[in-house]
Amino acid sequence: MIQATQLRVGMNIKRKGELCRVVKVFHLTPGKGRGMIQAKMVNLIKGTNVEYRFRSDENVEVVRLDQKEMEYIYNDGDNYYFMDTVTFEQLPISKNFLEESINYLIPNIKCEVEFYEEKPIGITLPKTVDMVIKETEPKFKGATAAGSLKPAVTETGFTIQVPPFVEIGDKVRIDTAENKYIERIK
Repeated sequence: MIQATQLRVGMNIKRKGELCRVVKVFHLTPGKGRGMIQAKMVNLIKGTNVEYRFRSDENVEVVRLDQKEMEYIYNDGDNYYFMDTVTFEQLPISKNFLEESINYLIPNIKCEVEFYEEKPIGITLPKTVDMVIKETEPKFKGATAAGSLKPAVTETGFTIQVPPFVEIGDKVRIDTAENKYIERIK
């Protein structure tokens, strides 16, 4: 148990018996009265968004999730299949639990799969992912990398902004936390 003032983004907590991940935290200090902590959270079981105001002296139950390294193999539309790198057991995870992570799931990528009470509820991606550009505007003379960016579609269908010198077929490194282009890979 921790006090609500110690809540941080990324923490997993139990609120009213339901597992939630903290997405944003705001400290509110009204003109008179006690301070409050407003938290935006995602219910990890239902996938719904929740907002709640905690009193600053309120106790919150922090939940630790088990993690296991697994390798993404394929998807069938609704489920994404991961393989345990030790036992080779395959595990389907619903698209609903993966949210925006599906933009970075290319075959054979290794991820940390999060489990709660032995049920998979989400994944932690690597910090960077190397992906091939499948669609983008052609480069044009006089374009410099400093000032402009153009949209590019990756092999998973995810659109990112890249410098003008990036072409179709180039492999680029993307920061998964910021959804940003880092560099072109040779």
